[in-house]
Amino acid sequence: MNPIDIIKKYYEESSSLYNILVNHSSDVTKKALDIAKKHPELNIDMQFVREAGMLHDIGIFRTNAPSIDCIGEYPYIAHGYLGSELLQKEGYPKHALVCERHTGAGLTIDEIIEQKLPLPHREMMPVSIEEQLICFSDCFFSKTHLGEERPIETIKIKLGRFGNRSVKQFTEWCELFL
Repeated sequence: MNPIDIIKKYYEESSSLYNILVNHSSDVTKKALDIAKKHPELNIDMQFVREAGMLHDIGIFRTNAPSIDCIGEYPYIAHGYLGSELLQKEGYPKHALVCERHTGAGLTIDEIIEQKLPLPHREMMPVSIEEQLICFSDCFFSKTHLGEERPIETIKIKLGRFGNRSVKQFTEWCELFL
């Protein structure tokens, strides 16, 4: 599977949104693969990380986030499950799970309900080591400052807005992956 071929089905190659998506996803994927290489004991499926890392944000075009040229109808936080739906239709259910479970440090059903998030009421926590690694790596990069890696303390502050559980999860990943 070539993730760029799938991206091109939904994004105009000459668009700024395509550029934002591919550059951001490339940064996330590179970080995830670099970490995986340093941790052979984790038996990470490198090919899957290469593919799913590039596709984790495929649903952003369906959201309304003008700062990154997204003019869809859904709130930005919905991009994970929207991307999941696309990849399920494409026949990639494992990759779809990465889309759905990568937001922040993952989202529990309780967080979705308590915070009244516009998301389906189900667990959206990364489960497999590959899902966790991509979710973790994604925390280091934004789509508005392409190519700039965030420092760990900045990530913890940002995740703190989702609650202490997210910060705790990220800290555990730092211990596992770094």
